[in-house]
Amino acid sequence: MLSQIQRFGGAMFTPVLLFPFAGIVVGIAILLQNPLFISEDLLRPDSLFSQIVHIIEEGGWTVFRNMPLIFAIGLPIGLAKTAQARACLAVMVSFLTWNYFINAMGIVWGSYFGVDFTNEVGGNSGLTMIAGIKTLDTSIIGAIIIAGIVTGIHNRYFDKQLPVFLGIFQGTSYVVLISFFVMLPLAWITLFFWPKVQIGIQSLQVFMVESGSLGVWIYTFLERILIPTGLHHFIYGPFIFGPAVTEHGIQVDWAQNMQYFSQSTQSLKELFPEGGFALHGNSKVFGSIGIALALYFTAAPKNRAKIAGLLIPSALTAVFVGITEPLEFTFLFISPLLFAIHAVLAATLATTLYHFGVVGNMGGGIIDNFLPMNWIPMFHNHYGMIITQIAIGLIFTMIWFVVFRTLIIKLNLKTPGREEDDEEIKLYSKQDYKNKKSQNSDSAKTAKEDRKLALPKGILEGLGGSRNIKSLNNCATRLRIEVIDNEIVETDAYFKGLGVHGVVRKGHALQIIIGLHVSQVRDKIEQLMKDDSQNITLSEAI
Repeated sequence: MLSQIQRFGGAMFTPVLLFPFAGIVVGIAILLQNPLFISEDLLRPDSLFSQIVHIIEEGGWTVFRNMPLIFAIGLPIGLAKTAQARACLAVMVSFLTWNYFINAMGIVWGSYFGVDFTNEVGGNSGLTMIAGIKTLDTSIIGAIIIAGIVTGIHNRYFDKQLPVFLGIFQGTSYVVLISFFVMLPLAWITLFFWPKVQIGIQSLQVFMVESGSLGVWIYTFLERILIPTGLHHFIYGPFIFGPAVTEHGIQVDWAQNMQYFSQSTQSLKELFPEGGFALHGNSKVFGSIGIALALYFTAAPKNRAKIAGLLIPSALTAVFVGITEPLEFTFLFISPLLFAIHAVLAATLATTLYHFGVVGNMGGGIIDNFLPMNWIPMFHNHYGMIITQIAIGLIFTMIWFVVFRTLIIKLNLKTPGREEDDEEIKLYSKQDYKNKKSQNSDSAKTAKEDRKLALPKGILEGLGGSRNIKSLNNCATRLRIEVIDNEIVETDAYFKGLGVHGVVRKGHALQIIIGLHVSQVRDKIEQLMKDDSQNITLSEAI
């Protein structure tokens, strides 16, 4: 069950990766419409500048305005065992069918369900528009549930062989056919139960916002501490994408009101207290620096140059784009205690910031989140809050450094480079570079391809070959694999020898931490598995 939940959490990251760029576009467009930065002549509705900015902004809203549909279509990429593209098509059709059923039932039987479909969408109506369909506002929760159900149908029935005279209904058509009849009762159940769920969500919103600092601490702690399990997606998802504390999620509601917030002199905490639940990115920006410094200064002096080569890109990745796993998993597998302390410090930082009036949409890094969505548009009227945030953040950077350095030394933790003869740290030498340059173009190309395939081949062999893999997918930095026989899987040391950051094991489920290029590694492994399958089929035929 945990394996399936982790698989689900990893699949959620596919659509989530679309949000940073969309956020940057919207943030810059709103900034360019702010009279505090742009002259009034350029902002006139009939000016070419204003018209172009408006057009670009509308394009940037694409992802935010269609989140349920994007999640529904995106999840099968990580959940479907085969034919992911066809699974996406089946889910899209079924998701739209489900919403059409809800619309029709709501119009015909709305009084029975206590839902008035004559109301305008938004507000307290509980209604929204999805692909032109007026339907219940189930946010991404409904999309996730429908995507999971239809993908399950796809995994079970996509390859089912039907009689010849029914051949036209095979494959995706068969999946959509089954899903059509499943969507009927699901639409009725949704109309019956979801209005009651909406009342519960509204109560939760009131509780979380009124709980203030305590709620922020609990939320941020859970978001960090659950990262090794992959379940943190289920914590931040309802908050950032809705509807846990705001109707459309902090990401959308902050962006939609950003221009108003930037021009108001009222405290942002008073304007948008829900923004306290999107401060978890501060631990990525400020905490990662302290952790990297602690790992560097506790390494043996002769190894510091080598460890810097590992820490600098990992820390910069965390600070600038908010991907912390390469750095966090560096110390997670050495000492879970360090990771627990890290989660406590992250929650305490977010709570301290919130206490001093810092709010916003800060779940990512500096480039994709802090600058375009917060610091730049808010600086003119809220520079005091930004200065406060940076000052507190830098204080916590030192706290992270001192705490981690003290624990590593006192507990004698074997962090990378701690021992003089540590062979785990490897860098290419100058001679390696010269040898590479001396190769002719053909051999260089071959060597490059070999290097690209070395990691995927090594991982596939370490997992016991393609026949031992039951399922394979990935999130932002990790491969998620379910194997048939976990006894024949190689040791953690074997995988680390290939260059991975670490391995998480739970029964037949494994997570192999690769880095930001994990999707390319997964593609190559799947191609190797496909080649193996074809070779096995050919040999059996012969």
